[in-house]
Amino acid sequence: MSLPPILVHTFARPLPYRQTWALQERLHQLQLALRRTNEHPDVLLLLEHRPTYTAGRRQTEPSIRDERIRLENLGADFITATRGGQLTYHGPGQIVGYPLIDLSRYTPSMGAKDYVCRIQTLMKLHLRDAHDIASSPSDHTGVFLDPVTKVASIGVQVRHRLTAHGFAMNITNEPLAWFNQIVACGLDDVRAGSIESKLQKPIRLEDEILGLVAQFGKAFEREMVSLDLERTGQIGEAIQKLEEEAEKAGSWLAKPESQA
Repeated sequence: MSLPPILVHTFARPLPYRQTWALQERLHQLQLALRRTNEHPDVLLLLEHRPTYTAGRRQTEPSIRDERIRLENLGADFITATRGGQLTYHGPGQIVGYPLIDLSRYTPSMGAKDYVCRIQTLMKLHLRDAHDIASSPSDHTGVFLDPVTKVASIGVQVRHRLTAHGFAMNITNEPLAWFNQIVACGLDDVRAGSIESKLQKPIRLEDEILGLVAQFGKAFEREMVSLDLERTGQIGEAIQKLEEEAEKAGSWLAKPESQA
């Protein structure tokens, strides 16, 4: 039996992290409810965040309190997320992908290791096919431009065989000044890079979307279809509500406060 298409939605403006996390939780609950009748859609959300530092679920408040205060003073939000991994940054100039997929649809059910491997591979193939960029081998999860420059990260959560959180790829140079304020993902000897920094020419983030979606479809052997907000019930309503919240949120800092 062929698998249903994955529904794709790309948000128009950078999103506040906390509300986007709440959206993932809402869609997770809707997927669980609809799964009883096998009517639950698989969804890929593509977006940018407003400037936000996120800690992994194993990092406790006492251990990160001083760092949280310092980073908030730069003008970014700070959130302890439910994903794996350590401290990282999300913001404009970076494409974030949140796949909300039922891994049990595959036969046999897709494991978390296979899932992460496919995400890592599709990002490497996007760099190769869209920009002729060869990724560098690394023992660390994510995608590297060279042994010490990381261009993309992965941090996922799987509950009830349903995925949340996902991947992030730096497209423009805008995220780099924010990354320079932290030791991202606990890797002391690694710095952040972007497609723009590698190619040394301007790159438009919106031009990367179609290529990434196509690679995602190939990696997961699925048709990718634009999500129709008017025809997807409560899922479409929840996404539309967040689009409206992002519009109301207004402008954001392009650089950390100390450099703005």
